[in-house]
Amino acid sequence: MRNTYSIFADVFRYPESNFTETLDRVSEYLLSRWPVAAAEFQRFSTYMKSVNDDQREELYTKTFDVQPICYLDLGYVIFGEDYKRGAFLLHMQEEQRKLNNDCGTDLPDHLSNMLTLMDITEDELLRQQLAHDILIPGIRKMIGEFEQSRVELKEQVLRKLHKALIDHELNFGNVYRNALQALLIVLETEFPVQEKPEEDANYGGFIPNPASFFQKRNATTFENNYKLD
Repeated sequence: MRNTYSIFADVFRYPESNFTETLDRVSEYLLSRWPVAAAEFQRFSTYMKSVNDDQREELYTKTFDVQPICYLDLGYVIFGEDYKRGAFLLHMQEEQRKLNNDCGTDLPDHLSNMLTLMDITEDELLRQQLAHDILIPGIRKMIGEFEQSRVELKEQVLRKLHKALIDHELNFGNVYRNALQALLIVLETEFPVQEKPEEDANYGGFIPNPASFFQKRNATTFENNYKLD
């Protein structure tokens, strides 16, 4: 079994009491194989070790759950509310089920569950498709949400709609961006991005190819069968 991506999985789950052990494990692994990614991850690790359990939990919640900067469900990141997300979820649910990957309370397209899938599947074509069509463009979009201008815009909307109290400290310089960047470095190194023609650009320059991603099924038929109301 590979462990390049599953070793990242716990980084993007709600931090448990042994989170510092996870940080050490990831740091050691990256240093031995991916030094550039290790340097990026070190910024995340250093900060997370400098705060207590409550502060780590608060940062995770503020980043991904309450007033989220970005979401961890990659189907939503890529497809948004489009009905294609439903088809993608069903496909991921089936892939996770076939490999007995326990997704817990998270959806099958949650980043942590997708990373585990990347390591346990023996289907190299699936790994390539997930990397190029979902993980790399999805993580790039997630990182983009940490840009100051995007965060400021979200804060303005929250204040207008909910008069919400915004914790600037947890938004600006958010170290989860460094963790995502480290993961992206590994992915882009192992799966060099194949530039797509300009006319195919979408979702920030990338668009999944349904005909290939759903493994040569008739994409239109597949999507229509699972179209969400």
